[in-house]
Amino acid sequence: MDKKTIVLVAHDAKKTDILEWADFNRGTLKSFEIYGTQTTGQVLQSKLDLNIHLLKSGPWGGDSQIAAMIVENRVDILVFFWDPLTPQPHDVDVKALLRLAVLYNIPIACNRATADYIISSPLSTF
Repeated sequence: MDKKTIVLVAHDAKKTDILEWADFNRGTLKSFEIYGTQTTGQVLQSKLDLNIHLLKSGPWGGDSQIAAMIVENRVDILVFFWDPLTPQPHDVDVKALLRLAVLYNIPIACNRATADYIISSPLSTF
C-alpha cells in the first residue's frame, strides 16, 4: 500500500509554527511521504527525525514544483503556513499554487488549527 503524500511549506515568519506543529504530529507524519520546500524542509529535518524530500525554495521555483505535483495527482495534503502580513516576492506563484490545490480538491491547511483537523482525520491516512 502506497503512503499518502503530504507537502509542508512555510514562509519565514511561520517556520516556528510549522516546526512546532510537525514536532507535535511527528508520529503521524512518519506514515506519510513528506515533501517540503528547501528552506522549510531543512528546518524540519534539522530539528526532527523526519525524511523529507526537498524541493527548491519557494521563490526559486519550489511553489511551482508543488503545483506541478498537484496537477500530476501526486499530492494528498498541502500544509502551507503562509504569512498574511508580509508581501512575498513570489506572490504570483503562491496564488497559482493555492488556486491549483483548490481546483484539484487538495485539502489545504494554512494554519495550525486546520492542519490539526486534517492530520487527525481518518480520511488522511489509510
